[in-house]
Amino acid sequence: MTASEAAVAAPSRRWLRVLRFGALLTTILGLLFGLPWWTLVLASDLPAALTATGTLLFAAALVAFPVFMIFGHGPRHLDWAARTGDTLLGVVWVLFAWALLSTVLRAALGIGGVADPTRSRIVAAAVAVISLVLLVWGYVEAMRVPRVRRVDVTLPRLGAGLDGVRVVLLTDTHYGPIDRARWSARVIEAVNDLDPDIVCHTGDIADGTVEQRREQAAPLGTVQARLAKTYVTGNHEYFGAAQGWLDHMRDLGWEALHNRHVVVSRNGAQLVIAGVDDITAAGSGAPGHRADHAAALAGADPDLPVLLLAHQPKQIRDAVEHGIDLQISGHTHGGQIWPFHYLVRVDQPVVQGLTRHSDRTQLYTSRGTGFWGPPFRIFAPSEITLLTLRAA
Repeated sequence: MTASEAAVAAPSRRWLRVLRFGALLTTILGLLFGLPWWTLVLASDLPAALTATGTLLFAAALVAFPVFMIFGHGPRHLDWAARTGDTLLGVVWVLFAWALLSTVLRAALGIGGVADPTRSRIVAAAVAVISLVLLVWGYVEAMRVPRVRRVDVTLPRLGAGLDGVRVVLLTDTHYGPIDRARWSARVIEAVNDLDPDIVCHTGDIADGTVEQRREQAAPLGTVQARLAKTYVTGNHEYFGAAQGWLDHMRDLGWEALHNRHVVVSRNGAQLVIAGVDDITAAGSGAPGHRADHAAALAGADPDLPVLLLAHQPKQIRDAVEHGIDLQISGHTHGGQIWPFHYLVRVDQPVVQGLTRHSDRTQLYTSRGTGFWGPPFRIFAPSEITLLTLRAA
């Protein structure tokens, strides 16, 4: 192929990728909105006026949704548009999930001899009622101060002087379009009430810049910990504000572990607390940002136990290779809105909880302290995690 032919072919391939992405997105949106529309409106054999009204509502939502998401999460960052689009995403996901599950009820009613339109109307009513109840409950769960989840973790290499050290994990606070400054203050009150020795934040601190979310993040400056307060970036920081958040967390008195470590001591025992950038950092274009375990551990005594902060559970592969004792992560939100955790599991080795990945290396994955996007948590409660480290 000549140079001129290659130059012509490159734009053609780009357009082909754009068309494929557009087709995929259209298919996904069509299914998300189409199945609930068919279940709630078309299949129910409603009067013509109600059918027309319902169809117009679903059509308007389908058209408006990408507009809200572009204006809310695109370059303009309009919080009102983000709030609207995110909420609509959560509502349609719940309707889609339960419309899909309603096929079981539809089949059972058919076997029981219930004919249409009665059968379809029963199914539509069940989907509508269940979805409404779950959305109201899910909103309350998302907005509440997270419950404290207490977990004991035995680290065989931990010195006796650090036995019982209390590590509080925050992650995925996602300060964003919904102003949660009061929620943030109450979360930090709960953290301080736990009397922690170490407090860790494993990223996705906010959706937006420091300037946009300064008030919501301000309570982080009042966190109290005897030994250390440490922070690493998540993937959302790499939407353009990673260095800004690293600098701001330093200003708030936290150790920003940008591929580096600190050592804490108590009663003659020591613990290395290391942190690496999120796995997406290398492709973000942010100069000097990438997950670098070797750099994070450079100069650390290899005989000391290591607590590693890494945003995504799948970074555990590198943790195992580098002999980490315990990695703590977030990112998954526990799925946030059931049954999304099945999709999360495709990308991540773990959705939540304490798991072992080698003779030495364990991983704790938090369900997250806040929420991203849709202001709902359904069968995936948020958490403030209290990890008590135990010597063998």
